Amino acid sequence: MKDLYMEKFKKNIKIINVGEFYATNKDVGIATVLGSCISTCIYDENTGIGGMNHFLIPGDFRDEEIFLSPTARFGMYAMELLMGELIKLNIDRESIKAKVFGGADLSGSKMRIGDNNIRFIKAFLGMEGIPIQSIDVGGSFARKVFFFPKTGRVLIKKIETKVEKIIQIEDKYRKKAEIQL
Repeated sequence: MKDLYMEKFKKNIKIINVGEFYATNKDVGIATVLGSCISTCIYDENTGIGGMNHFLIPGDFRDEEIFLSPTARFGMYAMELLMGELIKLNIDRESIKAKVFGGADLSGSKMRIGDNNIRFIKAFLGMEGIPIQSIDVGGSFARKVFFFPKTGRVLIKKIETKVEKIIQIEDKYRKKAEIQL
């Protein structure tokens, strides 16, 4: 995770990458760049507590690797880690909301990683009773996401150039993580 101050927002911004998450009760921003991955922003505007994750694939509870993974690369584990941190910060579970981004089809692959991620996160949030306040998923473009947990505000920039770079980053991470799709 990288930390930087952005004059534009007059805030510190935590930049998360694939397999990372960040939860806070401070007035900071959280940012990431997504291709087929998903970022889920969970927040409670009453308490100002919120967080964001960035996961690569949904995951499968039948695969013991999901429990041994030190990162939040699997959607199920990423959601549990984020929710756990938010609960430690005393988020009001009854008033939380979600915003969901990513799940693009950048490579035209038959594996449909983005679609699988979208189906997973909608099902997970539905089962947990967490309403999705806004969603920007799918398509054939990457997204730069800035999330401000104190207010729930999100800024999205769709990236239609440099998509190859995002595909390379995701492929590199997938290979590094030894994920078999």
